[in-house]
Amino acid sequence: MMEEVKQEPPCLSVHGHSVKVAEVLQDGDGLTFLIVSQKLSGTGEYHVDRTYEDFEWLQQNLFTQEDVPGIQGVIFPPLPAKAQMNATAKIIRQLGFLALEEFKPYCTALETFLHQVAAHNLLRKNKALEIFLTSSEPPGRQRARKNIFNRLSQAVEEMRKEGHKDVDEFFQTKRDINLALTGCTKSAADKFLDVVLTEQKIAVACGHFAAALHLCVESGDDPDKAAFSKICVKLSAIFESMKKNMTNVAENDVSTLGLGLDLESRYQEAEKEMLFRRTCKLVELETARKNAEKAKPVKKPPLEEVKKAAETEFSHICEVAKQEIEHFEAARVKMVQQALLKWCEKQLHTARELADQYNQHLKAFRAM
Repeated sequence: MMEEVKQEPPCLSVHGHSVKVAEVLQDGDGLTFLIVSQKLSGTGEYHVDRTYEDFEWLQQNLFTQEDVPGIQGVIFPPLPAKAQMNATAKIIRQLGFLALEEFKPYCTALETFLHQVAAHNLLRKNKALEIFLTSSEPPGRQRARKNIFNRLSQAVEEMRKEGHKDVDEFFQTKRDINLALTGCTKSAADKFLDVVLTEQKIAVACGHFAAALHLCVESGDDPDKAAFSKICVKLSAIFESMKKNMTNVAENDVSTLGLGLDLESRYQEAEKEMLFRRTCKLVELETARKNAEKAKPVKKPPLEEVKKAAETEFSHICEVAKQEIEHFEAARVKMVQQALLKWCEKQLHTARELADQYNQHLKAFRAM
């Protein structure tokens, strides 16, 4: 599901892994994203401008493939929430890491979304993806319909189905595990975001202190004042190095483990949505069976047809869902592992650079 494939379907004329969100432009209160992808023919690239509404249009077309058997068993790649201008503390809490660093993490998240759709065995065959990546005309500016799956999962009258006992031990176990992991992953992402925000505050404080030390510098012939001024200048340089290092540490956190935890959290929610859709279909099937059993002979034939249709649909959903869960669990481990490795590598590199700088500062102090 989340792994890229070597061969593309005939309906997709670009290399799915080549898709990039190359640039983001602010247009009033909205954002426009430049999407670049390489043609399969090898003759060039497609360059298209897309808004968030266009992404929503694509996602909606993926959700509403009613002609694809078992489509409701798919763990759909999660589209990030809409980005906001001038992120407040509340928006940062809502978007998390995606609200930091002037939309760079947000563009990465959108790019990842497109990669995962293009790599999905079922979703990449949808013509909407080809239109989204190659058409010069904006596909999604017209008013989009409500997402039927989200409406389904959020409807108050459906909430009682969440606790419905599953007939399949496999899915009941996955539901229990997902419930625990969803909360734990969200908590881990929130706590790590707090770490990053603190690192950013420390970097700002170091910058302010470095600037303040220059206010202590005095000119004149007094040797004590000259010595003190020299120390202040040296200390200011040290705190500037600390500011730069802490900024790099925070950026490393966001671009590696931060984005990894964010994606993991959103995917856990996507799996939860899929499992809930399947539970709702299970309830519908059980209801159809009861109605067929209790029906009078005159009404029995049409209710039997309804039951058979529900059984067929539910069977397709379960088949697709099991495959999705298997791929998702394998990909999730790989995804988190890669995020942790990149995080360690980048922070180790940053720590070595800082150690070299401190060594130079120490030599300078000893030479004073």
